[in-house]
Amino acid sequence: MNDESKRKQLRKYKAFATGLFVLMAIIFIVTTILQKTHESHWIGYVRAFSEAAMVGALADWFAVTALFRHPLGLPIPHTNLIENSKQKLGDNLGNFVVSNFLSPQTIRPYIQKLKISGFVGEWLGKEKNQEVLIKNLSDIILDILNKLDDSEVSHFISNKVSEMTDNIKLNAILGNGINYLLDKNDHQKIITNLSKQIKDYIIENDEMIQDRVKKGSYSFIPSFVDNKIADKIASGLSDFFKEVEEDPNHEIRDLITKKIYEFSHDLKEDPKWNDEFKTIKNDLLKNDKLAEYSTDIWTSIKKTLMEELQNDDSTLKIYLSKNLNEFSQNLKTDENLQNKIDHWVRVTAYKYILRNTHQASTLISSTVGNWQGKELSQKLELEVGKDLQFIRVNGTLVGGLVGLIIYTISHFFI
Repeated sequence: MNDESKRKQLRKYKAFATGLFVLMAIIFIVTTILQKTHESHWIGYVRAFSEAAMVGALADWFAVTALFRHPLGLPIPHTNLIENSKQKLGDNLGNFVVSNFLSPQTIRPYIQKLKISGFVGEWLGKEKNQEVLIKNLSDIILDILNKLDDSEVSHFISNKVSEMTDNIKLNAILGNGINYLLDKNDHQKIITNLSKQIKDYIIENDEMIQDRVKKGSYSFIPSFVDNKIADKIASGLSDFFKEVEEDPNHEIRDLITKKIYEFSHDLKEDPKWNDEFKTIKNDLLKNDKLAEYSTDIWTSIKKTLMEELQNDDSTLKIYLSKNLNEFSQNLKTDENLQNKIDHWVRVTAYKYILRNTHQASTLISSTVGNWQGKELSQKLELEVGKDLQFIRVNGTLVGGLVGLIIYTISHFFI
Protein backbone atom coordinates (compact mmCIF):
# COMPACT_ATOMS: atom_id res chain seq x y z
CA MET A 1 0.00 0.00 0.00
CA ASN A 2 1.44 3.39 -1.01
CA ASP A 3 1.49 6.53 1.15
CA GLU A 4 -1.50 8.13 -0.56
CA SER A 5 -3.67 5.07 0.14
CA LYS A 6 -2.53 5.11 3.76
CA ARG A 7 -3.46 8.81 4.06
CA LYS A 8 -6.95 8.16 2.70
CA GLN A 9 -7.42 5.27 5.11
CA LEU A 10 -6.17 7.36 8.05
CA ARG A 11 -8.55 10.24 7.19
CA LYS A 12 -11.43 7.76 6.95
CA TYR A 13 -10.87 6.31 10.43
CA LYS A 14 -10.19 9.74 11.94
CA ALA A 15 -13.53 10.92 10.54
CA PHE A 16 -15.25 7.85 11.98
CA ALA A 17 -13.78 8.38 15.49
CA THR A 18 -14.53 12.11 15.39
CA GLY A 19 -18.03 11.45 14.05
CA LEU A 20 -18.70 9.13 16.99
CA PHE A 21 -17.63 11.89 19.39
CA VAL A 22 -19.91 14.41 17.62
CA LEU A 23 -22.78 11.92 17.84
CA MET A 24 -22.26 11.56 21.60
CA ALA A 25 -22.16 15.34 21.94
CA ILE A 26 -25.47 15.73 20.05
CA ILE A 27 -27.06 13.00 22.16
CA PHE A 28 -25.82 14.71 25.33
CA ILE A 29 -27.30 18.06 24.25
CA VAL A 30 -30.62 16.55 23.23
CA THR A 31 -30.99 14.49 26.43
CA THR A 32 -30.03 17.47 28.58
CA ILE A 33 -32.83 19.51 26.98
CA LEU A 34 -35.31 16.63 27.25
CA GLN A 35 -34.59 16.21 30.97
CA LYS A 36 -35.94 19.72 31.57
CA THR A 37 -39.26 18.94 29.92
CA HIS A 38 -39.71 15.21 30.48
CA GLU A 39 -39.45 13.05 33.58
CA SER A 40 -38.70 9.72 31.82
CA HIS A 41 -35.94 7.72 33.58
CA TRP A 42 -34.35 6.42 30.40
CA ILE A 43 -33.27 9.95 29.42
CA GLY A 44 -30.92 10.06 32.43
CA TYR A 45 -29.27 6.80 31.45
CA VAL A 46 -28.72 7.91 27.86
CA ARG A 47 -27.42 11.30 29.01
CA ALA A 48 -24.98 9.63 31.45
CA PHE A 49 -23.72 7.31 28.71
CA SER A 50 -23.18 10.13 26.19
CA GLU A 51 -21.57 12.39 28.77
CA ALA A 52 -19.02 9.75 29.84
CA ALA A 53 -18.49 8.75 26.21
CA MET A 54 -17.52 12.34 25.35
CA VAL A 55 -15.04 12.41 28.21
CA GLY A 56 -13.50 9.09 27.12
CA ALA A 57 -13.33 10.24 23.49
CA LEU A 58 -11.64 13.52 24.39
CA ALA A 59 -9.16 11.81 26.74
CA ASP A 60 -8.12 9.27 24.14
CA TRP A 61 -8.01 11.93 21.40
CA PHE A 62 -5.62 13.92 23.55
CA ALA A 63 -3.48 10.83 24.24
CA VAL A 64 -3.27 9.82 20.55
CA THR A 65 -2.68 13.35 19.30
CA ALA A 66 0.00 14.00 21.93
CA LEU A 67 2.15 11.28 20.34
CA PHE A 68 2.42 13.10 17.01
CA ARG A 69 1.84 16.82 17.67
CA HIS A 70 0.73 19.41 20.21
CA PRO A 71 -3.05 19.09 20.74
CA LEU A 72 -4.75 22.18 19.28
CA GLY A 73 -1.25 23.60 18.72
CA LEU A 74 -0.81 24.28 22.45
CA PRO A 75 2.75 23.52 23.77
CA ILE A 76 1.48 21.39 26.63
CA PRO A 77 4.30 19.52 28.47
CA HIS A 78 4.82 15.88 27.50
CA THR A 79 3.06 16.24 24.15
CA ASN A 80 4.45 15.97 20.58
CA LEU A 81 6.43 13.07 22.06
CA ILE A 82 7.80 11.55 18.84
CA GLU A 83 9.25 14.81 17.52
CA ASN A 84 10.73 15.79 20.88
CA SER A 85 12.20 12.33 21.56
CA LYS A 86 13.24 11.28 18.06
CA GLN A 87 16.93 10.80 18.94
CA LYS A 88 16.09 8.73 21.99
CA LEU A 89 13.54 6.82 19.93
CA GLY A 90 16.18 6.13 17.25
CA ASP A 91 18.72 4.94 19.84
CA ASN A 92 16.20 2.65 21.53
CA LEU A 93 14.97 1.31 18.19
CA GLY A 94 18.54 0.58 17.06
CA ASN A 95 19.37 -1.19 20.33
CA PHE A 96 16.11 -3.14 20.16
CA VAL A 97 16.81 -4.40 16.63
CA VAL A 98 20.38 -5.41 17.49
CA SER A 99 19.41 -7.10 20.76
CA ASN A 100 16.43 -9.00 19.39
CA PHE A 101 17.24 -9.61 15.71
CA LEU A 102 21.05 -9.58 15.41
CA SER A 103 22.08 -11.49 18.53
CA PRO A 104 24.23 -14.65 18.15
CA GLN A 105 21.35 -16.86 19.28
CA THR A 106 18.98 -15.32 16.71
CA ILE A 107 21.18 -15.34 13.62
CA ARG A 108 22.99 -18.66 14.20
CA PRO A 109 20.06 -20.89 13.03
CA TYR A 110 19.77 -18.89 9.80
CA ILE A 111 23.52 -18.84 9.19
CA GLN A 112 23.71 -22.62 9.66
CA LYS A 113 21.15 -23.07 6.88
CA LEU A 114 23.29 -21.16 4.37
CA LYS A 115 24.32 -23.41 1.48
CA ILE A 116 25.46 -21.41 -1.52
CA SER A 117 27.93 -23.85 -3.09
CA GLY A 118 25.19 -25.69 -4.96
CA PHE A 119 23.60 -22.47 -6.13
CA VAL A 120 26.95 -21.11 -7.36
CA GLY A 121 27.71 -24.41 -9.09
CA GLU A 122 24.38 -24.38 -10.92
CA TRP A 123 24.78 -20.72 -11.86
CA LEU A 124 28.33 -21.17 -13.16
CA GLY A 125 27.32 -24.29 -15.08
CA LYS A 126 25.16 -22.25 -17.46
CA GLU A 127 27.03 -21.08 -20.56
CA LYS A 128 25.20 -17.75 -20.62
CA ASN A 129 26.28 -16.95 -17.08
CA GLN A 130 29.87 -17.90 -17.87
CA GLU A 131 29.88 -15.56 -20.84
CA VAL A 132 28.49 -12.72 -18.71
CA LEU A 133 31.04 -13.33 -15.96
CA ILE A 134 34.01 -13.55 -18.34
CA LYS A 135 32.84 -10.46 -20.27
CA ASN A 136 32.43 -8.40 -17.11
CA LEU A 137 35.82 -9.49 -15.79
CA SER A 138 37.39 -8.71 -19.17
CA ASP A 139 35.80 -5.26 -19.27
CA ILE A 140 37.02 -4.47 -15.75
CA ILE A 141 40.59 -5.59 -16.50
CA LEU A 142 40.61 -3.74 -19.85
CA ASP A 143 39.41 -0.59 -18.13
CA ILE A 144 42.19 -0.91 -15.55
CA LEU A 145 44.82 -1.53 -18.27
CA ASN A 146 43.69 1.52 -20.23
CA LYS A 147 43.83 3.74 -17.17
CA LEU A 148 47.29 2.61 -16.08
CA ASP A 149 50.20 4.96 -16.78
CA ASP A 150 52.66 2.89 -18.82
CA SER A 151 55.67 4.89 -17.64
CA GLU A 152 54.71 4.42 -13.98
CA VAL A 153 54.20 0.68 -14.44
CA SER A 154 57.56 0.34 -16.22
CA HIS A 155 59.21 2.34 -13.47
CA PHE A 156 57.57 0.11 -10.85
CA ILE A 157 58.80 -3.05 -12.59
CA SER A 158 62.28 -1.57 -12.91
CA ASN A 159 62.42 -0.68 -9.20
CA LYS A 160 61.17 -4.09 -8.11
CA VAL A 161 63.65 -5.92 -10.34
CA SER A 162 66.43 -3.72 -9.01
CA GLU A 163 65.40 -4.41 -5.40
CA MET A 164 65.18 -8.15 -6.06
CA THR A 165 68.54 -8.37 -7.81
CA ASP A 166 70.46 -6.20 -5.33
CA ASN A 167 70.63 -9.02 -2.81
CA ILE A 168 70.81 -11.89 -5.28
CA LYS A 169 74.14 -13.74 -5.42
CA LEU A 170 74.25 -15.25 -8.87
CA ASN A 171 77.33 -17.32 -8.07
CA ALA A 172 75.50 -18.95 -5.12
CA ILE A 173 72.41 -19.60 -7.23
CA LEU A 174 74.47 -21.16 -10.02
CA GLY A 175 76.50 -23.20 -7.52
CA ASN A 176 73.36 -24.50 -5.82
CA GLY A 177 71.89 -25.33 -9.23
CA ILE A 178 74.96 -27.38 -10.13
CA ASN A 179 74.79 -29.17 -6.76
CA TYR A 180 71.13 -29.93 -7.38
CA LEU A 181 71.96 -31.59 -10.71
CA LEU A 182 74.82 -33.52 -9.15
CA ASP A 183 72.73 -34.69 -6.18
CA LYS A 184 70.05 -35.98 -8.57
CA ASN A 185 72.79 -37.57 -10.71
CA ASP A 186 71.39 -35.85 -13.79
CA HIS A 187 74.89 -34.88 -14.93
CA GLN A 188 75.51 -38.54 -15.85
CA LYS A 189 73.25 -38.08 -18.87
CA ILE A 190 75.46 -35.21 -20.01
CA ILE A 191 78.61 -37.33 -19.59
CA THR A 192 77.01 -40.22 -21.49
CA ASN A 193 75.87 -38.02 -24.34
CA LEU A 194 79.19 -36.16 -24.48
CA SER A 195 81.16 -39.44 -24.54
CA LYS A 196 79.01 -40.70 -27.41
CA GLN A 197 79.52 -37.49 -29.36
CA ILE A 198 83.30 -37.63 -28.92
CA LYS A 199 83.40 -41.34 -29.87
CA ASP A 200 81.37 -40.72 -33.02
CA TYR A 201 83.51 -37.72 -33.90
CA ILE A 202 86.71 -39.80 -33.63
CA ILE A 203 85.27 -42.59 -35.78
CA GLU A 204 83.99 -40.19 -38.41
CA ASN A 205 87.25 -38.21 -38.57
CA ASP A 206 89.96 -40.92 -38.62
CA GLU A 207 91.58 -39.29 -41.69
CA MET A 208 92.11 -36.09 -39.74
CA ILE A 209 93.80 -38.11 -36.99
CA GLN A 210 96.12 -39.72 -39.55
CA ASP A 211 97.04 -36.29 -40.94
CA ARG A 212 97.79 -35.04 -37.45
CA VAL A 213 100.02 -38.09 -36.74
CA LYS A 214 101.90 -37.66 -40.02
CA LYS A 215 102.54 -33.95 -39.36
CA GLY A 216 104.10 -34.76 -35.99
CA SER A 217 106.03 -37.80 -37.24
CA TYR A 218 109.69 -37.98 -38.29
CA SER A 219 110.38 -38.04 -42.04
CA PHE A 220 112.24 -41.35 -41.90
CA ILE A 221 109.19 -43.20 -40.52
CA PRO A 222 107.24 -44.92 -43.30
CA SER A 223 103.66 -43.80 -44.00
CA PHE A 224 102.16 -47.20 -43.27
CA VAL A 225 103.66 -46.99 -39.78
CA ASP A 226 102.10 -43.56 -39.23
CA ASN A 227 98.78 -44.92 -40.45
CA LYS A 228 99.06 -47.85 -38.10
CA ILE A 229 99.81 -45.55 -35.18
CA ALA A 230 96.90 -43.27 -36.16
CA ASP A 231 94.54 -46.24 -36.32
CA LYS A 232 95.67 -47.37 -32.88
CA ILE A 233 95.18 -43.90 -31.42
CA ALA A 234 91.71 -43.49 -32.99
CA SER A 235 90.69 -47.00 -31.99
CA GLY A 236 91.96 -46.55 -28.44
CA LEU A 237 90.22 -43.22 -27.99
CA SER A 238 86.93 -44.41 -29.45
CA ASP A 239 87.03 -47.55 -27.30
CA PHE A 240 87.77 -45.46 -24.22
CA PHE A 241 84.84 -43.11 -24.76
CA LYS A 242 82.63 -46.07 -25.65
CA GLU A 243 83.46 -47.58 -22.27
CA VAL A 244 82.61 -44.30 -20.57
CA GLU A 245 79.33 -44.14 -22.52
CA GLU A 246 78.26 -47.67 -21.69
CA ASP A 247 79.61 -48.08 -18.13
CA PRO A 248 77.61 -46.02 -15.61
CA ASN A 249 80.24 -46.76 -12.94
CA HIS A 250 83.31 -45.85 -15.00
CA GLU A 251 86.05 -44.26 -12.92
CA ILE A 252 86.22 -41.22 -15.20
CA ARG A 253 82.60 -40.45 -14.24
CA ASP A 254 83.54 -40.30 -10.56
CA LEU A 255 86.48 -38.09 -11.37
CA ILE A 256 84.32 -35.70 -13.42
CA THR A 257 81.70 -35.62 -10.64
CA LYS A 258 84.36 -34.82 -8.05
CA LYS A 259 85.80 -32.02 -10.17
CA ILE A 260 82.33 -30.50 -10.76
CA TYR A 261 81.62 -30.58 -7.00
CA GLU A 262 84.92 -28.79 -6.38
CA PHE A 263 84.06 -26.19 -9.02
CA SER A 264 80.59 -25.70 -7.50
CA HIS A 265 82.12 -25.18 -4.04
CA ASP A 266 84.61 -22.64 -5.40
CA LEU A 267 81.80 -20.91 -7.27
CA LYS A 268 79.87 -20.36 -4.03
CA GLU A 269 82.74 -19.66 -1.63
CA ASP A 270 85.48 -17.95 -3.62
CA PRO A 271 85.03 -14.11 -3.49
CA LYS A 272 86.50 -13.94 -6.98
CA TRP A 273 83.41 -15.55 -8.46
CA ASN A 274 81.09 -13.30 -6.46
CA ASP A 275 82.86 -10.24 -7.85
CA GLU A 276 82.79 -11.64 -11.37
CA PHE A 277 79.06 -12.28 -11.35
CA LYS A 278 78.35 -8.94 -9.68
CA THR A 279 80.18 -7.21 -12.50
CA ILE A 280 78.21 -9.20 -15.09
CA LYS A 281 74.94 -8.39 -13.30
CA ASN A 282 75.73 -4.68 -13.10
CA ASP A 283 76.64 -4.60 -16.78
CA LEU A 284 73.40 -6.31 -17.76
CA LEU A 285 71.18 -4.37 -15.34
CA LYS A 286 72.36 -0.80 -15.69
CA ASN A 287 69.62 1.76 -15.01
CA ASP A 288 69.13 2.64 -18.67
CA LYS A 289 69.09 -1.00 -19.75
CA LEU A 290 66.83 -2.00 -16.87
CA ALA A 291 64.37 0.77 -17.78
CA GLU A 292 64.44 -0.42 -21.38
CA TYR A 293 63.88 -4.06 -20.36
CA SER A 294 61.00 -3.05 -18.06
CA THR A 295 59.30 -0.99 -20.77
CA ASP A 296 59.60 -3.85 -23.26
CA ILE A 297 58.27 -6.36 -20.72
CA TRP A 298 55.27 -4.22 -19.76
CA THR A 299 54.47 -3.31 -23.39
CA SER A 300 54.51 -6.97 -24.35
CA ILE A 301 52.38 -8.04 -21.37
CA LYS A 302 49.84 -5.26 -21.88
CA LYS A 303 49.52 -5.88 -25.61
CA THR A 304 49.06 -9.63 -25.09
CA LEU A 305 46.48 -9.14 -22.34
CA MET A 306 44.44 -6.62 -24.31
CA GLU A 307 44.40 -8.84 -27.38
CA GLU A 308 43.36 -11.85 -25.31
CA LEU A 309 40.65 -9.94 -23.45
CA GLN A 310 39.17 -8.33 -26.58
CA ASN A 311 39.03 -11.53 -28.62
CA ASP A 312 36.02 -13.74 -27.76
CA ASP A 313 37.83 -16.85 -29.00
CA SER A 314 41.15 -16.09 -27.33
CA THR A 315 43.20 -18.76 -25.59
CA LEU A 316 42.78 -16.96 -22.26
CA LYS A 317 38.96 -16.88 -22.47
CA ILE A 318 38.79 -20.50 -23.61
CA TYR A 319 41.03 -21.43 -20.66
CA LEU A 320 38.83 -19.44 -18.24
CA SER A 321 35.67 -21.04 -19.62
CA LYS A 322 37.17 -24.51 -19.30
CA ASN A 323 38.17 -23.91 -15.69
CA LEU A 324 34.79 -22.41 -14.83
CA ASN A 325 33.13 -25.57 -16.18
CA GLU A 326 35.44 -27.78 -14.13
CA PHE A 327 34.87 -25.66 -11.02
CA SER A 328 31.10 -25.78 -11.58
CA GLN A 329 31.15 -29.57 -11.84
CA ASN A 330 33.27 -29.84 -8.71
CA LEU A 331 30.86 -27.61 -6.81
CA LYS A 332 27.95 -29.83 -7.83
CA THR A 333 29.58 -33.21 -7.21
CA ASP A 334 32.41 -32.79 -4.69
CA GLU A 335 30.82 -32.89 -1.22
CA ASN A 336 34.12 -32.14 0.48
CA LEU A 337 34.54 -28.95 -1.57
CA GLN A 338 30.91 -28.00 -0.97
CA ASN A 339 31.32 -28.41 2.79
CA LYS A 340 34.53 -26.38 2.82
CA ILE A 341 33.01 -23.48 0.86
CA ASP A 342 29.72 -23.49 2.79
CA HIS A 343 31.57 -23.66 6.10
CA TRP A 344 33.80 -20.75 5.10
CA VAL A 345 30.77 -18.68 4.00
CA ARG A 346 28.90 -19.42 7.23
CA VAL A 347 31.83 -18.59 9.49
CA THR A 348 32.66 -15.43 7.54
CA ALA A 349 29.03 -14.24 7.46
CA TYR A 350 28.56 -15.02 11.17
CA LYS A 351 31.73 -13.14 12.17
CA TYR A 352 31.00 -10.22 9.85
CA ILE A 353 27.43 -9.76 11.09
CA LEU A 354 28.42 -9.95 14.75
CA ARG A 355 31.38 -7.63 14.16
CA ASN A 356 29.15 -5.02 12.52
CA THR A 357 25.94 -5.19 14.56
CA HIS A 358 26.83 -1.84 16.16
CA GLN A 359 26.79 -0.31 12.68
CA ALA A 360 23.20 -1.47 12.19
CA SER A 361 22.28 0.17 15.48
CA THR A 362 24.14 3.34 14.50
CA LEU A 363 22.47 3.38 11.07
CA ILE A 364 18.97 3.10 12.55
CA SER A 365 19.73 5.66 15.24
CA SER A 366 21.28 8.19 12.86
CA THR A 367 18.56 7.68 10.22
CA VAL A 368 15.76 8.30 12.71
CA GLY A 369 17.73 11.13 14.33
CA ASN A 370 18.29 12.85 10.98
CA TRP A 371 14.63 12.79 10.04
CA GLN A 372 12.75 16.03 10.47
CA GLY A 373 10.48 15.85 13.49
CA LYS A 374 7.33 16.37 11.48
CA GLU A 375 8.47 13.91 8.86
CA LEU A 376 9.06 11.22 11.49
CA SER A 377 5.67 11.89 13.12
CA GLN A 378 3.94 11.72 9.77
CA LYS A 379 5.69 8.48 8.82
CA LEU A 380 4.72 6.79 12.07
CA GLU A 381 1.19 8.15 12.01
CA LEU A 382 0.69 6.77 8.50
CA GLU A 383 1.81 3.33 9.68
CA VAL A 384 -0.07 3.05 12.99
CA GLY A 385 -2.56 5.95 12.89
CA LYS A 386 -5.44 3.77 11.69
CA ASP A 387 -5.12 1.42 14.66
CA LEU A 388 -4.78 4.36 17.06
CA GLN A 389 -8.15 5.72 15.89
CA PHE A 390 -9.72 2.54 17.24
CA ILE A 391 -8.33 3.56 20.63
CA ARG A 392 -10.44 6.71 20.33
CA VAL A 393 -13.46 4.65 19.30
CA ASN A 394 -12.93 2.19 22.14
CA GLY A 395 -12.41 5.08 24.57
CA THR A 396 -15.71 6.56 23.51
CA LEU A 397 -17.63 3.31 23.96
CA VAL A 398 -15.85 2.15 27.12
CA GLY A 399 -16.18 5.63 28.66
CA GLY A 400 -19.88 5.62 27.91
CA LEU A 401 -20.36 2.20 29.49
CA VAL A 402 -18.41 3.20 32.60
CA GLY A 403 -20.47 6.38 32.88
CA LEU A 404 -23.67 4.36 32.51
CA ILE A 405 -22.57 1.91 35.23
CA ILE A 406 -21.66 4.73 37.61
CA TYR A 407 -24.99 6.51 36.97
CA THR A 408 -26.92 3.28 37.51
CA ILE A 409 -25.15 2.51 40.80
CA SER A 410 -25.57 6.04 42.10
CA HIS A 411 -29.25 6.12 41.09
CA PHE A 412 -30.26 2.87 42.74
CA PHE A 413 -27.87 2.48 45.71
CA ILE A 414 -26.82 5.95 46.78
